[in-house]
Amino acid sequence: MKPQVLTGDHFINGDEACAEGAIAAGCKFFGGYPITPATEVAEQMSIRLPHVGGTYIQMEDEIAAMTSILGAAWTGVKTMTATSGPGFSLMMETMGLAIVTETPCVVVNVQRAGPSTGLPTQGSQGDMMQAKWGSHGDYEIIAIAPSSPQEMFDLTIIAFNLSEKYRTPVLIMSDEIVGHMSEKVVIPDAKAIKTVSRPKPSGKKAGFKPYRPGPNGVCPMPSIGEGYNVHVTGLTHDERGYPVMSVDTQKEMMHRLLNKIRNNLDDIIMTEDYYLDDAEYVIVSYGVSARTSYTAVDMARSMRIKAGLLRLITVWPFPENIIRNLAKRVKGFVTVEINMGQISREVERCAGSVPAFGVGHPGGAIIPPEDVINMLKEAF
Repeated sequence: MKPQVLTGDHFINGDEACAEGAIAAGCKFFGGYPITPATEVAEQMSIRLPHVGGTYIQMEDEIAAMTSILGAAWTGVKTMTATSGPGFSLMMETMGLAIVTETPCVVVNVQRAGPSTGLPTQGSQGDMMQAKWGSHGDYEIIAIAPSSPQEMFDLTIIAFNLSEKYRTPVLIMSDEIVGHMSEKVVIPDAKAIKTVSRPKPSGKKAGFKPYRPGPNGVCPMPSIGEGYNVHVTGLTHDERGYPVMSVDTQKEMMHRLLNKIRNNLDDIIMTEDYYLDDAEYVIVSYGVSARTSYTAVDMARSMRIKAGLLRLITVWPFPENIIRNLAKRVKGFVTVEINMGQISREVERCAGSVPAFGVGHPGGAIIPPEDVINMLKEAF
């Protein structure tokens, strides 16, 4: 049964748009546990999946939810879960399992202010560093930050495509404001939606090595039950998938996991420019904070301050080459985000000797453009 895409114009919130994007991308399994402010994603999936031949299951907690989508992915279907800060923390160990087993899946984090229970019904962008470093060991992750309900739809499809193409979990780092914001969302006809499916093995099944990479560094992925000899483990494993406790095997495995992302940055990283061509000061922002940053740029320009915006659509892998190239010609950077300074540290790292400052707060409200203007005036 093909996904039944609800084409046309809709007035829905970001969480609902995310669910519709998942359906459009071909998601057939959702395992979740209710948590504010991500519950509407699960609610919409529970309504929609049965009508498209999919399965929705509410697990006993977020650990089980994350584990369930990995198991379902190995049966050959596209899978997703959605959570917020406390649940995201619980998922981190299994996130590492998804990475090391190269299991495609999509994880939505509708961020709220923390730590701990924090402000369940108010927004934040405080999980951005956790998205990159939350699990243990070395790895690369793909994390996308939507700024609107429309992008919750569009970028969810892209998240699934990247997940399938590179056999890796992809994170959608939303927030309560975008998740609960209702706006017009245009859903195109299903034929106009480009979807990607994971690389599949071909040829003889005897002697098949499930972790031998293909031309782009990604291993073809058989599904359980197709007759291939598949061993799935979180232990360091060789091309057969069997555990081998050696330095050489760890090195070979890790290089594969890292390089399939690092060697394809141009395909993965997405950004948007606004008045950057002649900018002397660059505002860097993402997610809901980018919405007010556009206004801050317009206000600055009206004051004859040559500001421009670099909007990070892909936050991880971090677009450090773009920041470094801008640093060769601009006078300073200002990072705008609802936290106490997370991505601003990455901007500062890549800016080198060029001054870099941050505008932020601990969460609970959007950042007004006036705060950005004040920082531009005070810092430069």
